[in-house]
Amino acid sequence: MKILITGSDGFIGFHAAQEFLRRGWTVVGIDNFCDYYDVRLKRDRSAVLRELPGYSEQEMDICDLAGLKRVFADEAPDVVLNLAAQPGVRYSIDHPFVYQKTNLEGFLNILECCRHSPKVPKLVFASSSSVYGGNKKMPFEESDPVDNPVSLYAATKKANELMAHTYAHLYKIQTIGLRFFTVYGDWYRPDMALSLFADAMLHDRKIKVFNHGDMLRDFTYVDDIVNGIVRVVEADGLPLYDIFNIGNHRSEKLMDVIETLASALGVTPKMEMLPMQPGDVYATFASIDKLRSAVGYEPTTTIREGIPVFAKWYRTYHGL
Repeated sequence: MKILITGSDGFIGFHAAQEFLRRGWTVVGIDNFCDYYDVRLKRDRSAVLRELPGYSEQEMDICDLAGLKRVFADEAPDVVLNLAAQPGVRYSIDHPFVYQKTNLEGFLNILECCRHSPKVPKLVFASSSSVYGGNKKMPFEESDPVDNPVSLYAATKKANELMAHTYAHLYKIQTIGLRFFTVYGDWYRPDMALSLFADAMLHDRKIKVFNHGDMLRDFTYVDDIVNGIVRVVEADGLPLYDIFNIGNHRSEKLMDVIETLASALGVTPKMEMLPMQPGDVYATFASIDKLRSAVGYEPTTTIREGIPVFAKWYRTYHGL
């Protein structure tokens, strides 16, 4: 089987590509190496993947419809895993048109290429827990209303779900959306909280703690996320269209996360307590009952186990 992974040199794409290769799949990667964060990290991930048998890669933007059509025509993938997107809640406040371009136009290109592909592939795509907005009911369930996003990023992810539903309905393309919940692990993005915390802690700077530390997040270790992705990709009998939460089914206190990271790094953190940021939410907590029932998904990694793995990688990669 052949899988096309967009955003293959991103954090989750990199780990997913490795796992599909390990399972004997042929993997075709697409990445545009955008400079939202340090491109060197993406290049380093790419270098690891390019050494693995069964992997090939093209440097391309999913907004390049002509180029994307050529890849689909040449490769005829059985499955498309669309992870390419402009991420970040806060970045969307100052850079809205980047999200319109990549997350809406780019995703439409993916849908159109699937529609016209020589072999219509199964499409599994990244949504986000941010679609739940300021919902207060915990844990978040897929049946909860998601009509009140509090960031443009969240709005684009909700739009992706609606677009995918339309294409499933009109053209019978199987489209499955996964709402990711705060994924972390080795080879992590430098713009995310754990990386920002680690960088500050190891350079004796204050870490910025928003909402005065009173926040909850469903931190999910990347290996658990990839396990869920693989199960969805390889599952038979899923509906033509569906949406699943993919998280850890635990909501961790931010201060516990900071304490666990500081302990793993062997430092005492300095903290600057700040109010909540625009576009942020107080808590996320995934119900995973639906995904468990559908494909047997069962995350196993606690923050006490996963954060030290991240901390060790961070020190090694950055030479600290």
